Amino acid sequence: MKDFNTLSEREVLALAISLEEEDERVYADFAEGLKQDFPASASVFDGMRAAESDHRRRLVELYRQKFGEHIPLIRRQDVKGFVQRKPVWLVRPLGLDTVRRQASAIEVETRRFYEKAASRAQDASIRQLLDDLAQEERTHEERAQELTEEKLRPGVREDEEKARRRLFVLQVVQPGLEGLMDGSVSTLAPVFAAALATRNSWDAFLVGLAASIGAGISMGFAEALSDDGSLTGRGHPWIRGLICGGMTTLGGIGHTLPFVIPNFHVAMTLAFIVVLVELGVITWIRHRYMDTPALSAALQVGLGGALVFATGVLIGSS
Repeated sequence: MKDFNTLSEREVLALAISLEEEDERVYADFAEGLKQDFPASASVFDGMRAAESDHRRRLVELYRQKFGEHIPLIRRQDVKGFVQRKPVWLVRPLGLDTVRRQASAIEVETRRFYEKAASRAQDASIRQLLDDLAQEERTHEERAQELTEEKLRPGVREDEEKARRRLFVLQVVQPGLEGLMDGSVSTLAPVFAAALATRNSWDAFLVGLAASIGAGISMGFAEALSDDGSLTGRGHPWIRGLICGGMTTLGGIGHTLPFVIPNFHVAMTLAFIVVLVELGVITWIRHRYMDTPALSAALQVGLGGALVFATGVLIGSS
């Protein structure tokens, strides 16, 4: 890697052209990745892409005047001092907040580059262009804000917030809720059956622990292998699998932990209270994120939990 201070004016211009070309393509990827779910924000990044394209054109014109047609390939990774960028533009679907933070970091880094390059330039025309571009990058965030105000009218903002909520529900809430319901409800029968059959807290704890971890692994793989998210928009399959598997295990562990208490009756009472809390949390999530009426959600979850709990009690008492 070369030190920035050792670059000639020819190399500085070549590097600037490469940076603008990279930024233009990144913004184009942002616009492409957002256009399906966040079309208004996609148009903002398309406007920023056009601005970077204009910067590159002006740099190329000046380079031709000064140094001819051949532009050496000098990239950001060839020069010391640049921050390594995380390629968030390759992730699908794109997160709106992540994209905006990345764009802000790009603007700041590019502005600092032009300011430092201009301070070293000896040629008046090169220094003038670099100063101009530094000023434009300095106002780039303001220009992006203007584009946002123009493109993201209140109604559009509301639509994008709905889209963001829909993606959150698809990618996080649904697999998490599925796992929590499975872990909380399906492990009720083996845990309470073992507790009532053995009258031993530790035996019930071991059964509940095994059931919870086993269910978590099973549900995690089932969710991860269900679809790759490319058509459904449900996000990366392994992330969904981790969420679903983790919540499944958590749901089962909740009413299993009380059985670490040696006193069987205390452990049973506390475990029953935890079950009621778990069913209440599931009901709230279904009402809050799945638009299920509160009473309907409570009846559905309560009925399912009661049936499974009764199954465990009947088998454990037989």
